[in-house]
Amino acid sequence: MKQISEAIIMKQPNIKRLLVRRILLSLAAIATLTLSFTVYANVMTERAAEGRIYAGVTDSVRHNKAALLLGTNPLNRKGRPNSYFTNRIMTASRLYHSGKVDYIIASGDNHTALYDEPTAMRDSLIAHGVPAERIVLDFAGFRTLDSVVRAKEVFGCDALTIVSQADHCARALYLAGANGIEAVAVAAPLRAGRLVRMRLALREWLARDKMMLDIWFGKKPHFLGEKIELPEIREISVE
Repeated sequence: MKQISEAIIMKQPNIKRLLVRRILLSLAAIATLTLSFTVYANVMTERAAEGRIYAGVTDSVRHNKAALLLGTNPLNRKGRPNSYFTNRIMTASRLYHSGKVDYIIASGDNHTALYDEPTAMRDSLIAHGVPAERIVLDFAGFRTLDSVVRAKEVFGCDALTIVSQADHCARALYLAGANGIEAVAVAAPLRAGRLVRMRLALREWLARDKMMLDIWFGKKPHFLGEKIELPEIREISVE
């Protein structure tokens, strides 16, 4: 019995080492798989966006009935005006004034009465000279997927001009293609410090991972609802 007990005691460290090794190998495999998937998601997104993102409102930007203005908070974390929001508004208003779009769909989050991205976008667009009747509010744009899919399913847009910052535009374009929407994008200027850019880049990489999973598993918008037709311009009377 003593010899058997000693043999068991001698084997215990080996069992522990084997267990630790298996855990480390499993963690390494998960990390490798996650990294590979992230690289795949980003490469596919960038390829889909190649040649379809314009750096500004130029003559080469084609005309579409509607621009999809993707929402963000009007204020940054310090309570100051958010340059991401301001630059998207300026870009969307230039698209309209250049005759590149007839309508602007202001799509954003309105999950509480105190947080209302679409209304903030509408007010800013009006301040930039865009007529109120040419602005369509989408209060159920909780995520980029919701905004893009609703642009087609609710507002009947089979073609779109997407407005956001370049990285976000690329993801929105991939979603548009996956949902049968012919889209281009105009990138709003990006003005931010290095640390902010790094944080947002990491966030965007992870968002692309989630986007791929959402597409593969058939994720749908939180809400769809009745269709809202965007009238032809000739149907709008100008007084």
